[in-house]
Amino acid sequence: MNVGSTDQALLLRMLDATSKRRDVLLSNLSNAETPGFQRRVVRFEDMLTAAFRRGSDLTQVKPVVEIDAAAPAGDDGNTVNMELELGELRENRLMYETYTAILGAQFELMRASIESGR
Repeated sequence: MNVGSTDQALLLRMLDATSKRRDVLLSNLSNAETPGFQRRVVRFEDMLTAAFRRGSDLTQVKPVVEIDAAAPAGDDGNTVNMELELGELRENRLMYETYTAILGAQFELMRASIESGR
């Protein structure tokens, strides 16, 4: 494993996606009472899967923020669903914790390798 490896670059991109998703979810929650507000979503994992199937460089896939056109609107035109946002926020946190644990383990392996003189 080398510093700046593809695995680490991909993990950093995945962390970036979870960070962006957190910001979007919090924005959705803060606009839950705003008439006409359209819920936003972050597309990343499906784009990553498509890039993998094409054999593209996965580290070049970037998260994209889009309006959720499929979300049903309330009487005021707002499409935010509080339960959905909170559930996705919890799921996103778990993904972030998983990615940071993997990245931390990789850095720990590098540290151990350096300390052992290899």
